Amino acid sequence: MFTIEVQDNGVQAALQAIAKRASNMQPILQAIGEEIMERTKERFATGTGPDGQRWQGNSMATIQALIAGARGKKGGVLKNGNLSKKAQTSLAGKKVLIDTGSLEKEFSPTNKGKTLTVTNNSVTVGSTMKYSAIHQFGGKAGKGKTVTIPARPFLPIKQNGELYPAERTKILDALNDYLAGKYKAPFWS
Repeated sequence: MFTIEVQDNGVQAALQAIAKRASNMQPILQAIGEEIMERTKERFATGTGPDGQRWQGNSMATIQALIAGARGKKGGVLKNGNLSKKAQTSLAGKKVLIDTGSLEKEFSPTNKGKTLTVTNNSVTVGSTMKYSAIHQFGGKAGKGKTVTIPARPFLPIKQNGELYPAERTKILDALNDYLAGKYKAPFWS
């Protein structure tokens, strides 16, 4: 058996710098969490999941409920029973997963304390809305579980707990850059 001892001051300094950065991961984890929240907000705006796939459109039942809601609003219906131009425009512009906007607002900068938690060695991004998981992963819902809700992923995590590959790569690259001392925000582009 033999021992190798490194006596290179440059290598020692680099190792100490890495160890110092590794002892305080909170800055990079905060940046990663904020980037995930920002990307999540973008997904609601575009109706596109972390895999680049467009979310499935609203079901006929949802569209009918929206029409019924428009009919119940003042100015929503004309005397002949048709929807007003304003109601038609409103319905035509209706985005998937945005009804009251509550789920989307979960990922706003003013809501970070509820949906973004960072420690020295972890970052958690989530939603406090009870119905968020069914929209993220899809499944059966409603009375008797008779309604099938398609998955419309907005967070970068799959049902099996894995990150989507592109998101995982960006996060690992940011962590490597941080440890190497060459991290630059924002790392998502």
